Amino acid sequence: MLMVEYIVNQLINLYILVLFVTIIMSLLISFNVINRHNQVVGMIYSTGVALTEPLLRPIRNVLPSMGGLDISPIILLIGIRAVQIGLGAYVFGPLTRAGL
Repeated sequence: MLMVEYIVNQLINLYILVLFVTIIMSLLISFNVINRHNQVVGMIYSTGVALTEPLLRPIRNVLPSMGGLDISPIILLIGIRAVQIGLGAYVFGPLTRAGL
């Protein structure tokens, strides 16, 4: 069972990494540090947006408009981390203690 817990935690950590890369790339594109028309940059950014937007969009729909400030990634990170802690404590913890 420890292997399943490890894989789930690593997948969650990978998603968090993709979220951070997408956020940083979004900032760099908006400040014209990197060019989105570059084929590699465009591919990485569009993949990151495709992976993160399905979870960010519902959060943005619930949050009130704050001008140019988007705190939905912070809320998503808190939620993902809460799910990760909950899985460790309430799903994998009892199974590990039971010796499964």
